[in-house]
Amino acid sequence: MSSFYDLAPLDKKGEPFPFEQLKGKVVLIVNVASKCGFTPQYTELEKLYKDHKDEGLTIVGFPCNQFGHQEPGNDEEIGQFCQLNFGVTFPILKKIDVNGSEADPVYEFLKSKKSGLLGFKGIKWNFEKFLIDKQGNVIERYSSLTKPSSIESKIEELLKK
Repeated sequence: MSSFYDLAPLDKKGEPFPFEQLKGKVVLIVNVASKCGFTPQYTELEKLYKDHKDEGLTIVGFPCNQFGHQEPGNDEEIGQFCQLNFGVTFPILKKIDVNGSEADPVYEFLKSKKSGLLGFKGIKWNFEKFLIDKQGNVIERYSSLTKPSSIESKIEELLKK
């Protein structure tokens, strides 16, 4: 995979969601789960999205069931959960794997560009975040413990560039 914009994961209906449409935007990619201790981060993610989408921020959520089986629902159930419980309006795509032989190409790309703590490439848990600039460069990788509100200033900095 040569570029972030060459990626085209599937949306929750199984249709391609080409990242080419994200050119010129700041993008935050998050692996999400409905039954996780970090699930309340949806509230802060949605606030970030609403506060900055008109400036060029897009947040993309990828449901994943690889950590404690905390995302057991199908794609429709996951979408409904996000909408009803957290008012999520940013794109929640098709449920994927983020690690292992079945890992989605999006996550293979992201992990190849930014390692985690101590050089660990794998995703450690739900709600890890990758921040991508307007040129498609992976700028930062944040752990599950990092609250979305704490990276708002970095997002604002990238939006101004």
